[in-house]
Amino acid sequence: MTDAPAVPGIDPEVLRRRALDALLAARERTALLTDSVDDDELTAQHSPLMSPLVWDLAHIGNQEELWLLRTVGGREAMRPEIDGLYDAFEHPRAARPSLPLLAPAEARTYASEVRSRALDLLEGAALHSGGRPLERAGFAFGMIAQHEQQHDETMLITHQLRAGPAALTAPEPPPPTGAAALPAEVLVPAGPFTMGTSTEPWALDNERPAHRREVAAFLLDTAPVTCGAYQRFIEDGGYTDARWWAPEGWAMVREHTLSAPLFWHRDAGQWLRRRFGVTEPVPADEPVLHVSWYEADAYARWAGRRLPTESEWEKAARHDPATGRSRRYPWGDEDPTADRANLGQRHLRPAAAGAYPAGRSASGAGQLIGDVWEWTSSDFLPYPGFAAFPYREYSEVFFGPAHKVLRGGSFAVDAVACRGTFRNWDLPVRRQIFSGFRTAKDA
Repeated sequence: MTDAPAVPGIDPEVLRRRALDALLAARERTALLTDSVDDDELTAQHSPLMSPLVWDLAHIGNQEELWLLRTVGGREAMRPEIDGLYDAFEHPRAARPSLPLLAPAEARTYASEVRSRALDLLEGAALHSGGRPLERAGFAFGMIAQHEQQHDETMLITHQLRAGPAALTAPEPPPPTGAAALPAEVLVPAGPFTMGTSTEPWALDNERPAHRREVAAFLLDTAPVTCGAYQRFIEDGGYTDARWWAPEGWAMVREHTLSAPLFWHRDAGQWLRRRFGVTEPVPADEPVLHVSWYEADAYARWAGRRLPTESEWEKAARHDPATGRSRRYPWGDEDPTADRANLGQRHLRPAAAGAYPAGRSASGAGQLIGDVWEWTSSDFLPYPGFAAFPYREYSEVFFGPAHKVLRGGSFAVDAVACRGTFRNWDLPVRRQIFSGFRTAKDA
């Protein structure tokens, strides 16, 4: 364990309000995701890749109790007998329906009681730069808000996988502005930049520490690859030509007879997709979604390009050549707003390519935050000087070539769990996640 970063100059009351707002927003979203279906759907397993929704609900409460009430607050365990049931490392997702889980009403009551006590704890917690590492700058409260939002994203994936009519609704994202005039790609000049962070108060361990990276000049797609562009790959025999695929990816294509992104199907000469219980035409100008790393890599090879490295992605998103510094977000240091990024389940789909001009980076690339998680070519590895905090199982046990890095968040990610430095990772076969990509090329 290492210390959380000291963050001087932040008013503890500002941090307290920020933590309160983040916790309340997360719980409001959790309620929406779990109250929109009946108890039978909460306890059902909609895919062996996912937990029953009721497991996520009680797990959220259990982790909050463990880290806030017991660890920070020093209080006795409320339900020690359930700890093992909700330990994500003890039981694989496919086995969780067979566990003696809390029933929906009991899970709701438990999570609510934990939250009430956690808010009492927050009211009197010391959130200044000194003190215990977990309390410093409100880190433990920020960590728990992020954890709940990450599970809300997981539960939204479960909603996408469930059969039956739509249970969720949301307004459409804004249309693009001036998208036709945007260049297809932007140039990111060669040179060093600062990657990662040592000052972001709620950054997780794999985002730290800040360090210098040298990056050669490269070209990057201005927007994520669209469904229309991906259809051209399909129509050109992309799923039937081994030339474009990594060996493991080609084996996956043949084993599962893949011919398109997950949830797509062809009917009467038209590509359709199923999205949260609704079947609709695939929108040509929207970023492609639900593709694995292998599919993204194959498309990039077919297009004569490649996936960007994680360093390239972050430099394009954060580096400001005018000042030489790295911004918190592509547009600057200000928190995300509705006109800058598609986040927080505000919409239930990505916005069309070219949307959110206010969110573009100094490099000119857009939609680097929100809309779709973007696969990079990089393995998930620690930064120089990495130290696990507050536990090894958050990041360290996943380091290595088995997992690929995704960046930027998606429409399903809340702003509290999405920064220019935030790192996501998954197995290269994963398709149920809200993943897309953009391509790069050496300059």
